[in-house]
Amino acid sequence: MGKNNVKAIRESLLMSKAELARKAGISALTIDRIERGMDCRMDTKRKLILALGYKLSEKDKVFLDETSVRGRSRRSGMKKIESERG
Repeated sequence: MGKNNVKAIRESLLMSKAELARKAGISALTIDRIERGMDCRMDTKRKLILALGYKLSEKDKVFLDETSVRGRSRRSGMKKIESERG
């Protein structure tokens, strides 16, 4: 299972799953699965990163590896996202 900030970022943008799915060109069910931590294909990650307004070089802000998640609460992760987005 992959850790990610998709839900936190989507909610900070006041975007529904359906809106993000349309913007990314994937299904809302896929969004739901990813937000629950299920893995997805690299192409799907690329579409989500761009649909959320990030550059591909900023992929680590959306999809986290295990070491960057340890010891960090959802709330502190959300504060970091909000400060980075302005």
